[in-house]
Amino acid sequence: MPAIHIGSRPYHCRGILFDKDGTLLDFMQLWGDWARTLTELLESQLAVMGAGLTGPKSRLIGLNYEENGAASGYDKTGPLAMGTEEEVTALLAWQLYVAGVPWNEAVIQVRQFSASAMLEVEKRRSAQPIPGLPEFLASCQDAGIKLGVVTSDTTSEALKHLEWLGISGAFGSVVGRDRVVKGKPDPEMARLAMRELGIAPEECVVIGDSNADMVMGKQAGAILKIGIAPDGSGDGYLLDADLIVPGYIGMIATRE
Repeated sequence: MPAIHIGSRPYHCRGILFDKDGTLLDFMQLWGDWARTLTELLESQLAVMGAGLTGPKSRLIGLNYEENGAASGYDKTGPLAMGTEEEVTALLAWQLYVAGVPWNEAVIQVRQFSASAMLEVEKRRSAQPIPGLPEFLASCQDAGIKLGVVTSDTTSEALKHLEWLGISGAFGSVVGRDRVVKGKPDPEMARLAMRELGIAPEECVVIGDSNADMVMGKQAGAILKIGIAPDGSGDGYLLDADLIVPGYIGMIATRE
C-alpha cells in the first residue's frame, strides 16, 4: 500500500481527503478582503440607520483586526473558518434584524453585500496554494494515492478555486455542501468522497485546518486525521487531530 511520509514515519493509505480553504489554499489570501469588505458594508448600513454592531467586530464572524483596521487573521474556531455561506449570512442578517430590518429584507441585503464583496475576489483570483502543496500532490499522484476534496463551500465554487490554483485535475472527487444533506462535522461528505474514490475508511487520511474536519474524519472512520496549523497553535483547537503539522513542506508520498 502507498504511504505518506511525515518526518521519518510512514503512514499507509490509499486515499486522502482534503478540506479546501486553509488546507489547500491560503485562507486569508482568498477570503480576507471578502470578509472585511462584507463587514464594512454591513457597518455602513447600520450607521445609516443610526445603529451599530451588537458586539466587538472581531466576534461578528471571526475576522481578526489590527489597530489600524486591517484584517490580520481569523479565528480558527469561528464561523468564517468553519461555517457555511448560509450560516455567515444569517449571523450578519441578524445584526440588521436587531436594528429593525425585517428578516427577509435583512437576508437579501446581506446577500447583496456578499455579491459586491465577491466581485473583488473574482477580479483578483488571489488563490495561493499552501507552501509545499503542489509537490506533495504530485508525489501522491505518482504513488497512486487517490485524492478528494470535502469543503463547506459549494462544489462549483470549489472547482473554480481548484482551477485557479491549477490543481483541479489532481482530484477524483470534489464534495461541496450542496451535495450532502448534512455538512461538517457530520461524516456524510467524507463518506460520499470515499465512495466516489473507491476507498475504505481504514485506507483514508483526512487533512484539514479546523476541528470540524477532524471530527468529520473521526466519525467517518478515517485511519488518520492530520491538522494543518501554519502558525503552530493547532494544539489549542485541533483537539481531535491525530497529528498536527505546519504544512506540506517535508511531506512526501511513495509506493511501498
